[in-house]
Amino acid sequence: MPPFVRSPHAESYLLLLGIVLLGFYVGAHLHSLFLSRIALLEFDTAQATDALSNVWNSDADKVDFSLWGKSRIKSYQAALALKIEPPIAVLNIRSIGLRAPVFDGTDDLTLNRGLGRIAGTGVPGSDGNVAIAGHRDGFFRGLKDIKPGDTVEIDTRIESDTYLVDFTKVVDPKDVSVLDDQSVPTVTLITCYPFYFIGDAPHRFVVRASLKHRDSLHP
Repeated sequence: MPPFVRSPHAESYLLLLGIVLLGFYVGAHLHSLFLSRIALLEFDTAQATDALSNVWNSDADKVDFSLWGKSRIKSYQAALALKIEPPIAVLNIRSIGLRAPVFDGTDDLTLNRGLGRIAGTGVPGSDGNVAIAGHRDGFFRGLKDIKPGDTVEIDTRIESDTYLVDFTKVVDPKDVSVLDDQSVPTVTLITCYPFYFIGDAPHRFVVRASLKHRDSLHP
């Protein structure tokens, strides 16, 4: 019987097979790790969203209606019973006693329930111009008393942004320049004006505030 002779081709095949198997193992491990990280991120995001909703829901029945119009109070209470997407932020202006949820969009249901981010503008937590609308006979009635230097706080799922009011002004409804991005991160609050006008108000009241500092809510 001739002695066993190791073929160089066989060694190459075995080496290639080993490399392929190792590649499969490493790929499967990385894929598993990637899916685990995605799952953890989705879990953390869901928890944060629930936490933000809970922060507002705990205060939903504590809204001060003393400045609100009667029909707006009824619309707000009716909206509480309807299903709506969770808020993307909570806005606080302590100087005028305002605390309200910020939802995405400005449809009737959204603005009956709280405040709405105007489509096409920055999202809370971004470096753009976050434009937020609200009814003058509801949450934003208190803007009549806001002054330059007052603090505007916006809490998102992951951070708390503090802005300082630069100015207030009255503009024509067609003046969309107030939605433009600025040289620094800003928030622009918009409501109809005059505040106690009966019927469709002819003007818009605008509050512009610039970012002072940004604090992360998670280490």
